[in-house]
Amino acid sequence: MSREVSERVARPTNSGLSRQSGFTLVELMVTVVVLAVLLGIAVPSFTDVTLGSKLRSQANDLAAGVALARSEAIKRNQAVTLCASADGAACATSGGWHQGWIVRSSSGTIIATHPAAPSGFLITASAHSIAFQPTGTASVSTVLKVCRSSPTVGSQERLVSVSLTGRTSVSKTAEGACS
Repeated sequence: MSREVSERVARPTNSGLSRQSGFTLVELMVTVVVLAVLLGIAVPSFTDVTLGSKLRSQANDLAAGVALARSEAIKRNQAVTLCASADGAACATSGGWHQGWIVRSSSGTIIATHPAAPSGFLITASAHSIAFQPTGTASVSTVLKVCRSSPTVGSQERLVSVSLTGRTSVSKTAEGACS
């Protein structure tokens, strides 16, 4: 008889298997609502971060073009020009820097070209070209403004400043007035 009792105790019961675990519909809906609120907050921030990255990239490309033109002028011991160019072969007299730019020696040799800025971005300046003398000095002091013009104007822009000494700096502003 003691053997029967010990077998009954050792046997598993079905009562532990009937309990199910999982999420209720209410718990699932609360999770979805919380996730939607977090995404609503994160997406605009992510958009600003990607815009800032694209603006920074364009501004750094311009600063690199300025540095290349200046260093080539010193290296070649002749004037080198950085100018806006739509076709990559000649300096443009109209339009903005967003159409692309070239670095060209005084003998007409194209040293470097840069393609147009991505659609919706605008690069403006008061000058269409910046010439560097063999001493490294610039012919004009100018500020190139990089901003987003469409689909909506961005809340930030980058300024590439070129001094008469040839020094270049990039700064961030939050004007958002792209024109």
